Amino acid sequence: MLALFCLASAPVSSQSGQSEAWSQWKAAYLARDGRVIDDWNGDISHSEGQAYGLLLAQATGDRAAFDRIEAWTQARLAVRPDKLMAWKWQENGARDLRNATDGDLLRAWALLRATRDSGWQDQSGKAALICRDLVAHCLAPDPRAPQERLLLPASHMPADAGLVIVNPSYYMIRAMIELGEATGEVELLRAAAHGERLLTEPQALRDWIAVTPEGLGAAPDFSGDFGWDALRLPLYLFWSGRQGHPALKAASARFAAASLQGHVATVTDPAGRLVQQSDAAGFGAVADLAAGRAPAAPRPGQGYYADTLALLAQIAWREGR
Repeated sequence: MLALFCLASAPVSSQSGQSEAWSQWKAAYLARDGRVIDDWNGDISHSEGQAYGLLLAQATGDRAAFDRIEAWTQARLAVRPDKLMAWKWQENGARDLRNATDGDLLRAWALLRATRDSGWQDQSGKAALICRDLVAHCLAPDPRAPQERLLLPASHMPADAGLVIVNPSYYMIRAMIELGEATGEVELLRAAAHGERLLTEPQALRDWIAVTPEGLGAAPDFSGDFGWDALRLPLYLFWSGRQGHPALKAASARFAAASLQGHVATVTDPAGRLVQQSDAAGFGAVADLAAGRAPAAPRPGQGYYADTLALLAQIAWREGR
């Protein structure tokens, strides 16, 4: 049965609305105009990064940063005919107009939180329109159970009765539930419940999966490892209050495959064998959540992705328990 909840978020520091780690993150990755810079990918900006920036700004009570990030996002990425975002922007102004569903989902959730929890300018109408188009363009019938809906990674991804491509790490259950409740998008609630069940299947512990009438398998032309995408699964499940979900224990075993002291396995192959490992605090923080313990403190300066995960893990620990 779907567990519905709405947990108010609290700022990291209700007095100053800031933290040292957040200030360092902004100095490293947030341009003056509100663009979040991914230094791991040639200094591009993308919908995921803008959404993460919005979530971090809201959770730390930094309204000025939130408004700058949203203004840049609205001007540079929210340029499609629908209310979804172009997923990538480059410094030369080139854009990839295809969407990435996790960026849209998390941006809508950040807008909801800003209105509901922080009392900032009412963004609920904007969030509702994003959710409307997520339901219209980014849900597809599960070939194994056509009455259920899978979350597509993008509106253009393959989806028919024989094959649906899914990125399991795009399922942020709490965001889907809170947005579904706030906007009345029942299909988003149903997709959250179905996704929570999907993630109990061992074959779902991959960056990408193919869902067919026969079950789950490797997605053609996509990573089948438990890697840079899938390592976010325990972050989102813990943040969603799903500490008992079997994917957390399974992910913890993957992280523990590291061969060097102080490292976690960031990429393991489908058999669980080590491919890559890292001692970056952000990846260690997510491994801590998977193991049910408080995440390690952020150690800024380890790159956009690791530093962002480090901060998100702190919020997930506070809000998910």
